[in-house]
Amino acid sequence: MPTITTTTTGLELYYETHGNPEHETMLLVMGLGAQMTLWPEEFVAAMVDRGFHTVLFDNRDIGLSQKMGDARAPGIAWQVLRKRFGWPAPVPYTLKDMADDAAGLLGALEIEKAHVVGASMGGMIAQLMAIHHRHKMHSLTSIMSTTGNPKLPQAEKEAMEVLVAPLPSMEEEDLVAHGMRIRETIGSPGFPGDPEKRRAVVLKNVRRNVYPAGLPRQLAAIIDDGDRRKRLEGVTTPTLVLHGEGDPLVKVEAGRETAKHIPGAKLVTIPGWGHDLPLDLTDTLADEIAAHAKAAKAKSAQNAVLETS
Repeated sequence: MPTITTTTTGLELYYETHGNPEHETMLLVMGLGAQMTLWPEEFVAAMVDRGFHTVLFDNRDIGLSQKMGDARAPGIAWQVLRKRFGWPAPVPYTLKDMADDAAGLLGALEIEKAHVVGASMGGMIAQLMAIHHRHKMHSLTSIMSTTGNPKLPQAEKEAMEVLVAPLPSMEEEDLVAHGMRIRETIGSPGFPGDPEKRRAVVLKNVRRNVYPAGLPRQLAAIIDDGDRRKRLEGVTTPTLVLHGEGDPLVKVEAGRETAKHIPGAKLVTIPGWGHDLPLDLTDTLADEIAAHAKAAKAKSAQNAVLETS
């Protein structure tokens, strides 16, 4: 099992690498309660085909990475209420800790800098890497993510309810049905895909690992981090923001605001795209990310020449 101890937080993270290690690295950071296998194999292959050494990993408290034991997350409603009044609730770990994990994974792999791509909560983690670990990043791509501004349009009720609903049981059949409900509820209305392929992916993830205790702790970290708008205004990492116009969980307004608050960020929105990574959009997304990464690296090289001339 390929696990490694991060150089920052000392946690054991499960990771995989794909492609030529001599190429520039692209680090993929997945979202809330999601294993790294939610990055479609086709998408990972597309990034490799576009010339990137691709690294993906399970965040702490999920998949095959280190779990945080019996640590308890505060209740969502209570935590949100305290946050509103400026009284943060104690949390098992923070979103910055998770950004430190990702930076420490790069350190442990002896990768000096990477293009960092984060989806949903992974986008928040990638944003925090750009805030706290900018020296480790060539570029940032924030996918279907947000600034954390509480005044943004909220998730559709059904989308949030299905995401945080307790598991009906630990029986495989029930777990697969639960996973399918999530995908059908938050997925792309314009790119429904093949339901049999979707079920196969859900089954694969269920058989890989199920760890329900991690999701509320990760959610607590998101709530605790709060509004990043002011912090994002200091980001200097070249940034691409990708967002679906049909996202029922993190509304497209959140993507627009993310781009607004990161200086020089490019925003791309796609009609019919929800809160997933549909195979029909693989090449579209891969092309956007690859072009952004290559442009960022070219600009960095140009700036280096100017500084030495």
